Amino acid sequence: MAIKVAMVGRPNVGKSTLFNRLVGKRLALVDDTPGVTRDRREAMASLGGVSFLAIDTAGLEEEGDTKLSARMRAQTDFAIEDADFVFFMIDARAGVTPLDKYFADVLRRGKTPVILVCNKCEGRAAEAGIYESYSLGLGDPVPISAEHGEGLSELIEAFDQQIIDLDLQVEEEPEDIISKSVSIKGEVSDEEAESSIQDNGLPLQLAVVGRPNVGKSTLVNYLLGEDRQITGPEAGLTRDSIGVTYYYEDREIRMFDTAGLRRKSKVMEKLEKLSVADTIRALNFAEVVVLMVDATMPFEKQDLSIASLIVQEGRGLVIALNKYDLMENRQEIMKDIQDTLEHSLPQVKGIPVIPISALTGKSVNKLMPAVFEAYRLWNRRISTAKLNKWLAATMAYHPHPSVKGRRIKMRYMTQVKTRPPTFAIFCNRSTDVARSYERYLLNELRWDFELPGVPIRLLLRKGDNPYAKKK
Repeated sequence: MAIKVAMVGRPNVGKSTLFNRLVGKRLALVDDTPGVTRDRREAMASLGGVSFLAIDTAGLEEEGDTKLSARMRAQTDFAIEDADFVFFMIDARAGVTPLDKYFADVLRRGKTPVILVCNKCEGRAAEAGIYESYSLGLGDPVPISAEHGEGLSELIEAFDQQIIDLDLQVEEEPEDIISKSVSIKGEVSDEEAESSIQDNGLPLQLAVVGRPNVGKSTLVNYLLGEDRQITGPEAGLTRDSIGVTYYYEDREIRMFDTAGLRRKSKVMEKLEKLSVADTIRALNFAEVVVLMVDATMPFEKQDLSIASLIVQEGRGLVIALNKYDLMENRQEIMKDIQDTLEHSLPQVKGIPVIPISALTGKSVNKLMPAVFEAYRLWNRRISTAKLNKWLAATMAYHPHPSVKGRRIKMRYMTQVKTRPPTFAIFCNRSTDVARSYERYLLNELRWDFELPGVPIRLLLRKGDNPYAKKK
């Protein structure tokens, strides 16, 4: 197991900024607004050549048990207990606050070792705060600037000394599995990409998206079997995309809980814009997306917009109809949703709709088989011989109408890539092929080769003229 280090402190002291710097990516949202981070986020980081699991946590606040901050505090407390040691961060420019003293006392009474980190130490304005931090009784402070990267050498020394004192086993720095899976797309051949995913055991990248308060975090918690994500009746609890590892039948899945997507016209605040951008980023490297829909609310235009965005990104799509157990006219709701999808998303027919209850777990066991089926179709490859035989039969049954007295000849067809399945047809006049005929070919292709619910790309390319003079 890798060394675990939790970053804790009151809100807006720079925990997420340090987390992003050590991870080497902008994974956590960073803003001047206090309390941006709510769920704990984990990622592999490196400090002084040592690889460890960094845990970004919500800001520590002293609140009652009935408020949202109490649920955030519970997540932070779990991270502290699970960590090998803690980076307790304070804002040196603001000095030691009563809240810092309170939580320093809590950490001193706990069993988890602590490294005191004074952040925002660029310039002389932080000197008084650095000297004042000795009063917390947590040893010598480490002055750094997480935003500018100053003081990291001192942090490495304290980090290495803590490892020696605790006699922890250091692991070699692993490869970033997410970036590796992203680099596969479009950089190697499709057969190599598919075989490498199977042979190297890369996890399936699964994103859970939907409107606010439809039960995304509740579903993730049920699948994990623990209260990993903060849930509640309030809308918009999740602010950034949190990746967690989940195993289903010995297959590793990297599952991302995302912030709710509202209509663009309603997104006004900067923080919500950052959350939406983070959700879109999760869609970019997802392989299959579960779109959560609230069965107690009508299938709105925003649901269709999200589904259309997923299809445009070329991802496998599964719709989870949540809170289905609360409905009485269940068959009518299912029929209405399927009819809406049929008419509003005709380019992707056969999207699986799985009715579930994320809170009680009813029918959730049907969701993952649908996800893996969508993933299988997303990676589907069809031989060139079958495609050309199909093209000849399809054109014989319904040929393209003549354009200005000239016939459209489609001579050859092949699959150029998977993820999603993409096909190329070589013809003599590719620019004259009608859009309606392209849709006809796509529908027939989907029907004859059993590709329901997966995006299909069809490229029309002009073949070489055999009578053209060659230089």
